[in-house]
Amino acid sequence: MVKLGIAQTVATRTNEEGIKQASHLLERLGKNEADVVCLPEQYLTDNKIDDFEATFAPFAKIAKQYSMSVIAGAFYTKSGSRQTISAPVIDGTGQFIGVQDKIHPFDYEKDDIKPGVEAKIFSTKCKFGVIICYDMVFSDVAETLVKKGAEVLFSPARIVRRGIYPWHLYCQTRSLENRIPILAANTQTPKFGGKSIIVDLEENDGVMIPKTKVTVGQGIRLESFDLGKYEKSRKIRYSDHKKFS
Repeated sequence: MVKLGIAQTVATRTNEEGIKQASHLLERLGKNEADVVCLPEQYLTDNKIDDFEATFAPFAKIAKQYSMSVIAGAFYTKSGSRQTISAPVIDGTGQFIGVQDKIHPFDYEKDDIKPGVEAKIFSTKCKFGVIICYDMVFSDVAETLVKKGAEVLFSPARIVRRGIYPWHLYCQTRSLENRIPILAANTQTPKFGGKSIIVDLEENDGVMIPKTKVTVGQGIRLESFDLGKYEKSRKIRYSDHKKFS
């Protein structure tokens, strides 16, 4: 069994306040023995971060203290002459072990953001992939991660209030398609709608049913998973895929 969690943030006036708020939420997750946790996309006042290791050093300290892997969110960062939106991943020793770049920049992001070209697998207490916000819309992102070995998918997101309902549908659909749990973290502000979601699956008389838990306001959500229970169903589902033109 592994304990997996998400943290939902609310608006703050400065990056320092935002880091302090997120650190408090991570502390709570750590004290509850979480193994891997995820923060939302772009939850800080200034979401352009040039040095992930310096900015998120408090998260690394907490990660090491509780032997907990942390997906620190997703932010604009430098990539040569352009920018990416990237999610830094910290392992349970407090080391930054890599980043996942956003593959599909959304709308206004397209002019400034260099799209990611690789779906990466991170291996700590379990094997997981990171789907950044709009990437959840595209089924091949989740499928690629799962076929590469991901046992669970995390999603740092920033979803406006009117987009919450379809976002929840996308999360449940990707979970059903790939027979895998999904934990998606959102931020809650006057513009962004919160309602971070955990999607698990339960089989009932041969039918797989998504089970969802939603967070309201600033807070955390933590669930235990037996990730091996999905493997048989996933193999059957993928074996049924047909190639056609």
